[in-house]
Amino acid sequence: MSLDVTYLRSFYASALGETSRRLVGALLTRRWSSVSGLSIVGLGYATPYLELFEGQPLRLLAMMPAEQGVVNWPVHGPSASALIDDSMLPLPDACIDRFLLAHGLETAKHPRELLEEIWRVLAPGGRLIVIAPNRSGLWARLDTTPFGHGHPYSRRQLLDLMGETLFSPIFWSEALYTPPLERAMLLRLAPMVENISGRLSLPGAGVIVVEATKQLYRLVGVRRPRRALPELAPVLAPALTPRPYGNIPVGNVPFESAALGPGAEAPSRSR
Repeated sequence: MSLDVTYLRSFYASALGETSRRLVGALLTRRWSSVSGLSIVGLGYATPYLELFEGQPLRLLAMMPAEQGVVNWPVHGPSASALIDDSMLPLPDACIDRFLLAHGLETAKHPRELLEEIWRVLAPGGRLIVIAPNRSGLWARLDTTPFGHGHPYSRRQLLDLMGETLFSPIFWSEALYTPPLERAMLLRLAPMVENISGRLSLPGAGVIVVEATKQLYRLVGVRRPRRALPELAPVLAPALTPRPYGNIPVGNVPFESAALGPGAEAPSRSR
């Protein structure tokens, strides 16, 4: 079930939300360091991260699911946000260069259909970044933040889902190692904790960040031809010759007598 947009907006207006935006946003800006002249779309509630790219791309759009609700964005200037049905994006095929999915996959009713629709609108060579709650992280276990709602994912689950929808992951990372507590001391230490934990690849991060490219063709595995083994081949027994029942004459001799041979007597039947 999608979260309410007012709840998401209030979270990112808090100190904990701003800290998470900076920590996750640092990964995004490193991956998409040059977006001049490109078209970028954010789906779910991606506006806190889309703000990091304002003024650089050719187009910057924010799309929000109908179940979640929509807010006007950006605050100043023409609106670039829209309320949409995430199973039918209002975009033509192959028109977007970069796609950011934040607070969208974990609450989607049909995640596979959502990724298939994103695949449709991405241009050849386009890239998708997914920010998903980490199944083994502390943030997914507490419902005090938006990352504690919906369906969290492991790397294996994300890899399988992307393989089914024709995406090839090219980058994996994790973020939000600091506990989801709004304590001034923890928030001040969060960048240092993030840096050390990321370098050591420690477990327990709050979110998984994966970047993938659009596959144009489905990869088909080569299968060995199946060969029937001689010892496993079925043995067919000869069919029995049908034998009619009753005294059916063959010439002037009853069928049973003829079948028994010359001089043989047919067995008597009790009446």
